[in-house]
Amino acid sequence: MELRHFRYFVALAEELHFARAAERLNIAPPTLTVQIQEIERTLSARLFARTKRSVALTPAGEIFLAEARNVLDQYARAESVGRRAGRGEIGRVEIGYVGSAAYAGVLQEQTRRFREAWPDVHLGARECPMGELPGLVADGHIDIGFVRLPMALPRALKRHVLLRDRFCLALPATHGVAGETQPLRAGLLAGEAFIAPEQRAGTYEVARRGRFEPRIVSSPGSLLAVLTQVSLGTGISVIPGVVRDIVQMPNVVFRPIAGEPIPSEVAAIFRTAESAPAVRMLIRQIASSPAMDH
Repeated sequence: MELRHFRYFVALAEELHFARAAERLNIAPPTLTVQIQEIERTLSARLFARTKRSVALTPAGEIFLAEARNVLDQYARAESVGRRAGRGEIGRVEIGYVGSAAYAGVLQEQTRRFREAWPDVHLGARECPMGELPGLVADGHIDIGFVRLPMALPRALKRHVLLRDRFCLALPATHGVAGETQPLRAGLLAGEAFIAPEQRAGTYEVARRGRFEPRIVSSPGSLLAVLTQVSLGTGISVIPGVVRDIVQMPNVVFRPIAGEPIPSEVAAIFRTAESAPAVRMLIRQIASSPAMDH
């Protein structure tokens, strides 16, 4: 039995008149008669009691009417869901992020705006190791990643910068230069023990400027773990400047780096050839967002 059979049956059950039901369905009355007979043969049941003057539902027809209406309602719901999914109004988007993207606020801003516009799209979000995020996005395990540049990306991915930041120094409060009021010159840091965050570009640029090889003694992962190591006096760290406005930790002070700012940008990365409508909706929102300066 096909969906049209349910429509024909419900129309006749509601009109109880072959000519009116046929007109409602935009088919000829004889065609409707044949279709109803096919339904009854398929079910091996009489659904209508017919005379020359009247049409009435049989007890079997009344029971079948309730189920037929359920079928049509379920089909209408499924059709609506399919159309909305095709427009990106419902679905699921998996987000991966590095901690500094959350500290910067760009992750929260993008998800807030998207949820307000598309409340029926589920956003999943989890912190991921920064080095793994490009591969996770390229392979489809994550739909959109929030990372800290600079970073090499596979050809299949694009990026959009959301925040322009700069690196600064985090030092133990007891460090010999912690009390300096002027930006610290890179050359003063030769021989220091460095705690390396996931994004090491700032560390290596400071070493290049100071003409020394950085002595990295620890790479604990998240920025919170990095600052904890600094607070314990294990070493110093070159970290994104946005962190100093967010995280306050005992025995840690932040100082600017002398010379040209060392840029560090927060960006969203995503697949160039994205097929999922809901993901494309979020990508369009991100791509239309101008980069903020910190």
